[in-house]
Amino acid sequence: MGLTNNDIFKKLRVALKLRDDDIVKICALVDFKVSKSELGAFFRKEDHPKYMECGDQILRNFLNGLIIHLRGPMPPKK
Repeated sequence: MGLTNNDIFKKLRVALKLRDDDIVKICALVDFKVSKSELGAFFRKEDHPKYMECGDQILRNFLNGLIIHLRGPMPPKK
């Protein structure tokens, strides 16, 4: 099987050394609200009772926020 959205999210979190607070702030850059408890559910093992699958929308918003976080907002077009 390939990687799930949860696996990708976990790998990015570790590679970029992000904490839950950082991820919440990154998601806020694209006006997407996610709580720390939701993040905890995404990062649990699959057999844990409180495990939650990370949907495409959550990962997409995180990645869009990460672009803004790392590169800054897009300059206005002329």
